[in-house]
Amino acid sequence: MTFSAKQIADYLQGEVIGNPNVQVHSFAKIEEGKPGTITFLSNPKYTHYIYKTQADIVLVNSDFVPEKPIKATMIKVPNAYTALASLLEMAEMNSPKKTGIDVQSAVASSAQLGKNVYIGAFAVVEENAEIGDNCQIYPQVYIGNNVKIGENTIIYPGVKIYKDCIIGSNCIIHSGAVIGAEGFGFSREKDGYRKVPQTGNVVIENDVEIGANTTIDRSVIGSTIIHQGVKLDNLIHIAHNCEIGENTVMAAQVGIAGSSKIGENCVFGGQVGIGGHVTIGDDSQIGGQSGILSNTEKGSRIIGTPAIPVKNYFRSSVLFAKLPDMDRQLRALEKEIEELKKKLAEK
Repeated sequence: MTFSAKQIADYLQGEVIGNPNVQVHSFAKIEEGKPGTITFLSNPKYTHYIYKTQADIVLVNSDFVPEKPIKATMIKVPNAYTALASLLEMAEMNSPKKTGIDVQSAVASSAQLGKNVYIGAFAVVEENAEIGDNCQIYPQVYIGNNVKIGENTIIYPGVKIYKDCIIGSNCIIHSGAVIGAEGFGFSREKDGYRKVPQTGNVVIENDVEIGANTTIDRSVIGSTIIHQGVKLDNLIHIAHNCEIGENTVMAAQVGIAGSSKIGENCVFGGQVGIGGHVTIGDDSQIGGQSGILSNTEKGSRIIGTPAIPVKNYFRSSVLFAKLPDMDRQLRALEKEIEELKKKLAEK
């Protein structure tokens, strides 16, 4: 589809600077812009590209002031990145959606399918499963007994959803994710370990996105819960009986041990590890590769292993490189003190 700068600006409630009639039909990165494309500038590091991009339209923040002439038509909006997201979302909504049940899929007779559902080849939908309207179930997905999936949810190839799990509406689950596998529960016995049955499920609320090859384990009793608006990157592990608060985001390779509770609106960098039975306060920000072994307060800003306040960590990091010199100086001072003690003792 083709849109003019004026049409796009009207949709975004932005201001056109340049030719309002110029038309675009696709998106591009600012450094790779070509005629007929729209791009955006939100990171100041990329500002130099706006003066030479070949894109016809550039979304910019409303406070952007060019230092020299720009060939492209600009559309000023409060937040260029958010505006781009709105356009991409609109384009995605207008793209053709698959519907129908592939003849090579296996859908149990007791399963309930909503309107306009797509079930791809070699997907399996087990007994008493419920799939809401407009869902997209791609090839090789497994949906176990009694699973419930809300409306407009997309489940990409190779996802496995074990029995009794509940998935909300408007969710996206990417390839290879496993929802509801048994938690890592064992009781120590004299002669080894005894398996503790994991009899609960996983509940994923609305508007959640789960990255590729992420795993969320079912609970021992009750539910492992992923609340509304959570965004999980690829290769994340959420253990049994955990609870992730609304609108929390986690980068790749985060690991959350069993029965931990993560607050709302938290931000986790990559490779953060949370110990078992830990509570993370709302609005916390945890730097990449941090290890958390105890509870944190609301609004914590921490990093390191074991994690400490961010400001303290950066102050300490300045000293790390100086430690060998400081050690030599300390040993020299100790030697001088011992020599002074000997001299004083001889008097």
